[in-house]
Amino acid sequence: MLVERGLQATNVELVSKAYAIAANFLRRSGAIPDSLVTDERLLGLIVKLLQQGEFNKIRLANKAIAKFQQTEARAVA
Repeated sequence: MLVERGLQATNVELVSKAYAIAANFLRRSGAIPDSLVTDERLLGLIVKLLQQGEFNKIRLANKAIAKFQQTEARAVA
């Protein structure tokens, strides 16, 4: 999945860790279902942030969570 997106192998671990942090938070808050299926929208946000130059896993996760929640709020409104 990440290889298809053109990520370098060194960034796969970073994306994986950031995704795990963000997905865990969003699952606990009820924003995404508690399943083993990857949330493509969350993954896309993390990849996009990485491509924009963010390389800290905590900041990647936090920014992705914020953007995810913003899009959820827009969908409800």
